Amino acid sequence: GSKNLKNFCITWIMVCIALCVILPYQLLLRNQDQSTVIERSNNSLDMIEMSGFICGYISCVFYLGSRFPQLYKNFRRRSTEGTSYLLFALAMMGNCTYGLSLVLKMPATKSFRALYFLHHLPWLIGSLGVLFLDIFVTVQFILYRQHKERQSGLVALEVEPLLVNEETA
Repeated sequence: GSKNLKNFCITWIMVCIALCVILPYQLLLRNQDQSTVIERSNNSLDMIEMSGFICGYISCVFYLGSRFPQLYKNFRRRSTEGTSYLLFALAMMGNCTYGLSLVLKMPATKSFRALYFLHHLPWLIGSLGVLFLDIFVTVQFILYRQHKERQSGLVALEVEPLLVNEETA
């Protein structure tokens, strides 16, 4: 329950603080060590690049996971009441244009395409995956709106209260 969520949040905050300390330190070491630069192949990754990939995939998991609670809540209630469709519509447009920008920036030469694709994979999965999940939210808005319209025709609203306070004289 809430204790597990609290422990998870504390752990996540500690990881973020550690990354905020380690990564700038690594960048400083990298800049100071420019005189002893060792050539490496394009396929090998240094600590900073690997940290970036790890952060990218963690971000991807959280980003994709952010839609499931809303989808599940809408499904259980059979309603999207209280949920802003504008938020999802704008997120869809943002994810679509972001994913498209990554695809359109792809290098022209085939030898660099695979490497570019691998380097940007977590962000492509995150943006296009959330776009795909937001389509399901859109379907829920459409389905549950129609469901609500059908139910509202069956329920008669009361205008008069059932009990009327009578004043005794």
